[in-house]
Amino acid sequence: MHTLLMILGGIALMAAVYGIAFWRGLPLRQALPVYAVLWAVAAAINLWVGVAHAGYSVAEELPIFAIIFGVPCLLAWFLARRLA
Repeated sequence: MHTLLMILGGIALMAAVYGIAFWRGLPLRQALPVYAVLWAVAAAINLWVGVAHAGYSVAEELPIFAIIFGVPCLLAWFLARRLA
């Protein structure tokens, strides 16, 4: 459930970043790297919390990190290419 909530959070962040880019008249291709960096930081913090506080090993958390980071970023990349 937590993984799904994190993915939805990544999509919400993407909507916010893309909305600001649209409002400022910037192409989504310029907003994509900004979103990717912000989301990478958020996903890395989630990984750190899983390792430091939840007791998971890094090896257990890395596949979850890949999913949490990858799914919203792939969607953001796809939208930036389709809507540009």
